[in-house]
Order: sequence, then structure tokens, then C-alpha cells
Amino acid sequence: MKALRSFLDKIKPNFEEGGKLAMFRSVFEGVETFLFVPGTTAKRGTHIHDSIDSKRVMSIVVIALMPAMLFGMYNAGYQHYLVTGNPDAGFWNMFLFGFLAVMPKIVVSYAAGLGIEFIVAQWKKEEIQEGFLVTGMLIPMIIPVDCPLWILAVATAFAVIFAKEVFGGTGMNIFNVAIIARAFLFFSYPTQMSGDAIWVAKEPILGLGNHPLIDTFTGATPLGQLATSTTQQALQLTNAVGDPLTTLDMFIGLIPGSIGETGKIAILLGAVLLLFTGIASWKTMISVFVGGTLTCLLFNQIGANPVMNLPWYDHLLLGGFIFGAVFMATDPVTSARTETGKYIFGFMVGALAISIRMIPGYPEGMMLAIILMNVFAPLIDYFVVKSNIKKRMKRVEINNCELKN
Repeated sequence: MKALRSFLDKIKPNFEEGGKLAMFRSVFEGVETFLFVPGTTAKRGTHIHDSIDSKRVMSIVVIALMPAMLFGMYNAGYQHYLVTGNPDAGFWNMFLFGFLAVMPKIVVSYAAGLGIEFIVAQWKKEEIQEGFLVTGMLIPMIIPVDCPLWILAVATAFAVIFAKEVFGGTGMNIFNVAIIARAFLFFSYPTQMSGDAIWVAKEPILGLGNHPLIDTFTGATPLGQLATSTTQQALQLTNAVGDPLTTLDMFIGLIPGSIGETGKIAILLGAVLLLFTGIASWKTMISVFVGGTLTCLLFNQIGANPVMNLPWYDHLLLGGFIFGAVFMATDPVTSARTETGKYIFGFMVGALAISIRMIPGYPEGMMLAIILMNVFAPLIDYFVVKSNIKKRMKRVEINNCELKN
């Protein structure tokens, strides 16, 4: 590392004002701060000094995402070999297939998003922010494994420009950027975000898995099966080849779905890290589950369609509910920031996600729930603050009256 530090110090003057490569100063600073802790500190005013900074926060979140990402890679390979009639292909064959299917999406996501952020930083003559380190990982994790790379690049570019940069960049956006990318995909390219076959990687990759898909292949997610069912009674959910699914199957996550949303154990491991480090709010996270559970129980009493008849614990295990509760709803920029507001925000995300899901035809409600509550998060904080001010004013009036008496 000393050699790398010396090399950067040697070439740094070229990127400073007046240097030959001054126009790329933001790019150099972005690379330098990614590799090393910045050596500059605030010169004026009163500041709170802490060992945590935005780069460390983003790095911890990326680490928390890794278990779900790695499981998603394995599941992508598992689903492929399952539908091609070779479920005993072996762990490493399945993981390698999934790795080769998922890694290009990660590369495209970072290339499109960071490319735009580098250009904007150069244009505004500002430092490159670290916010996209997490967003670039989240976007590939919440899309189907068979999503074309060019569509992913378009969605990422749209989200970074219109959900982040136009608001001022990292920390100024009101919408979760990754969720906006998924919403753009869903509404602009619905055939690439819904249906049966898109949830399983079908194309052979570097000689791996060169098998034709078997005739019984459907690939629909369990929530997709519920949404398209015509019966009013509870439906027996199945995997990609028609075998019955149990609650344990849903918890483990070897089912069709978005790349990073199926492995519940892996997601919960990430949640433990986020809560232990204090990066995510347990108040928001727990409130999402409480709101979702209570709403499920309410709709279970109605039971008008198969989605409403599904037990509450299965609802929490299906789709992107747990992933959204852990990694999306807890986004400190776009969620409520007051302590009381976090309870309200989380509860409403969970309640809205299940309510939207209960409407046949749109099985996954977490995306819209988070977008809607992102809009209302500032309003929630406003009313919480106003309420606190009123309470304090009343206490002051009571104290004044006691002093007079």
C-alpha cells in the first residue's frame, strides 16, 4: 500500500489546478478517496469527529449485501440446472453458472451509474460521491436474472440522472435510486419484468449448462402464480418445474425471483450487520414487518382471492418484502429521519406493500410502497417535529405557571 500511496502522491500534481490533467481532478480524487482515507479535515466551525464517514458507511452496506448476492448467484445456477433436468449438477457448477450470469449485470450497473457520476462531478467541479457504491450493487439484485444488459444500462442511467443528479446528488434525492431503476424497468419494459421465463437464466454461458429447457418449464415466481390464479381458494405454490413449495423452501430461497431477493437467511445476515453497526434503523426495519404482518392478518379475514388466503408468514417470505425492509426502507436519505417518524414510515411501507400485493395483477407491492412513502417521509418528519414543538411549548407554559404561583 505504501508503494501505491507514493505513486498517487507522485502523479497528484498533474490533476491539481494548473496541471496537465486538471480536467480529470474529480476522477483522481474519487479513486484516491476510494483507496485511502482523505487527509483533509474541516478548518472552521464546530464539528463532530467520528471514525465513520460516508465511504465507510457505504462499504459496510456493500459487505452486508454480499451474502444475498452470493446466494443469488448460486440460486441463478440452481434454477437453470433444475429446469434443464440436471438438478444434481453440483454446487460449484451452479455457482459458476450464476456468477457468469450475474457478474455482467453488476459491471454494467457500475459502469453506467459511475460513468454518469464522473461526468457530472467533472462538469460541476465537485468531488465524486460514494453513494453509488451501494446503488450500483442494489440495482442488479432487484431485477430478474434474464434482464438484458442494455435495458439495465438504460434503467440505471435514468435513475441516476432523474432520481439523483437533478435533485443535487448524493444525500439530496427524495427517492431511493435503485427502486426508481426497478420502477422504470417495470413500466417501460414490462415484458422484461413480469411473466414466466424471465426469472431463470436460459442462455448457455461459456459452455456451461448447454441443455435445452424442458417442456414443463414455467419459471413463474410464487407471487406471480398467485396473481394469475383464477380460483378463490388457497393455491398450492410450485417451483419452476411444478414441484410443491413449502414455507421452508421460501425461507431458504431456492425459488424463482429477483437475483438478491430470494435468500432470506442471507438477507437476515446482512440485517444483523447493519443493525450491529448502527447503519440501519431497527425502528424502521421492525415497523415494516409489523405493518406487513398486521395487514396480512386483516386481509386473511377477508379471503377474497388466493393472495388474501396466503398465510402472513408466507407473504413476508415471498417477493422482495424482506429485502426491501432491510436494505431499501432503511435508506437514511429517503426514509423518515425523526425517531417517531421511523416507526410511522416503516409501518406504512409494510402495510402498503401488502395492500398493493393483495390486488390481483400486481403481486409485488414493496417497490411502489417504498416510492410512495419516500414522497411522504418529509411530511411525516414535519408533523413529528411540529408535535414535539407543541409538547415543549406546553411544558414551558406549565413551568411558567408553576413559577408564578
